[in-house]
Amino acid sequence: MSLILYGASLSPFVRKVRTCLLEKKLEYTMELIIPRNQPDWYYQINPLGRIPALRDGQFDVCDSAVICAYLEDKYPNTLALCGNTAEEAARIRWFEKYGDYEVGPLATFTVFFNRVLAKSMGLPCDEAAVQKALQKLVAHYDYLESQLADSDYFVGQRFTLADIAIATHWVNFSYAQEQLDAQRWPKLAAHQARILARDSLQLLLADEAKMLARLR
Repeated sequence: MSLILYGASLSPFVRKVRTCLLEKKLEYTMELIIPRNQPDWYYQINPLGRIPALRDGQFDVCDSAVICAYLEDKYPNTLALCGNTAEEAARIRWFEKYGDYEVGPLATFTVFFNRVLAKSMGLPCDEAAVQKALQKLVAHYDYLESQLADSDYFVGQRFTLADIAIATHWVNFSYAQEQLDAQRWPKLAAHQARILARDSLQLLLADEAKMLARLR
């Protein structure tokens, strides 16, 4: 087995895949690919140029959701993260898409981008866009809070990809000096703390701290 993950550590989508790899105890190496500065050869792996991508021997696969599903199918004797029933699998896919397409554009691509990445790229911080995104996120906090109900996790009363897919964006959110209001959304804030306390994410956060220090 020779797994190579292409991407940049501060990407929430790369973090999602790295967390899956660590939780499944799959060994891998990582090659740095920086968005907007991809080498030409990378387009042979992903014609869209996006990160992450994964090479497993002679097989290449792109998109974090597809990669995580592939790892689940390819390595069935590892920790199951994508559900044990059709219903669980559907719910997990829903929360993953919700994180990728609803939370991500606001928490990562607006708040994190403007507060952290823009300066390193020589761009101004659009604080007005940040404030607008923060207002829009409130509805998503409300929804996610309701979905936790009395459970510690989003699906099946156990840790799954659904939890990773949501929590990964809270990491970028925190890098932008924002935090969930634990008094208003206590279940969601407790969920964030619970997921980020896992050994896999603690290892990744320590690694990311080095990259974040360089950016700042």
